[in-house]
Amino acid sequence: MMTTATVNNGVDLEQLGATIGLIKDDPQLAQFQFRTRSRWEGGARCVTEITSFYGAGSEQQHARTHVMVGDEPEVLLGADSSPNAVESVLGALAGCLAVGYAYNAAARGIDIEELTFDLHGDLDLHAFLGLSDEQRPGFKNIRATYRVKSSATDDELAELEAHVLRTSPVLDIVRNPVPVQINRSD
Repeated sequence: MMTTATVNNGVDLEQLGATIGLIKDDPQLAQFQFRTRSRWEGGARCVTEITSFYGAGSEQQHARTHVMVGDEPEVLLGADSSPNAVESVLGALAGCLAVGYAYNAAARGIDIEELTFDLHGDLDLHAFLGLSDEQRPGFKNIRATYRVKSSATDDELAELEAHVLRTSPVLDIVRNPVPVQINRSD
């Protein structure tokens, strides 16, 4: 007899439960290393390729090479062919929050009909342009607004939101200092 997987919000709940169980049994399986390789192509254009990562106890290959292109808008001397790096950060944060919301809602039996995120980040170019040592070069603040359409109660959605905000990897990266080591190779 063939059984069908229970899917909620596009998430296979049996596979999610199995993954959680495996990590509970072997905590080392939770250790991941993600990596990218980027090359500058001139002007403001940079192309990043993502082919593999380490996770679940072994080296993993993506099904295909993922490519992200970065550029700047024309007002910042780019060709405006793709998002710039700080826009990509906002997109990464929105994507992480959306996945966290959908996965955790599915695990709680909450159906999501619609979910959207709008993010805004304020940045002052003085430091980036070498005109100030007092301004920080990154975002001064980020504001996120989301809309969710669901039959869940307000209390259920509030608990879900609190959990997602507590467990989002990209939100944690943005909120908390992360040691970064940059080395030039020959």
